[in-house]
Amino acid sequence: MAGTGNSLEKKYRVALALYAGLAVLSWFTLDARIPVGGRLVEMKFIPLIIIGGLALRTMVAMRAERIRRSDK
Repeated sequence: MAGTGNSLEKKYRVALALYAGLAVLSWFTLDARIPVGGRLVEMKFIPLIIIGGLALRTMVAMRAERIRRSDK
């Protein structure tokens, strides 16, 4: 089982690094502005919110897994 935990930790770190890479790429490649509620919103913030939500979900799932493992 210890090997599974180490593998999961590696996958977790890779996932967060990929989320960060996607966020950086989207920040530098999107320049458009779209009207939302009568205001112009920069398009680059929309993918950052989505990527941030996915990263948060990944972090919460990893924290839950750590808690489950510590209970055993």
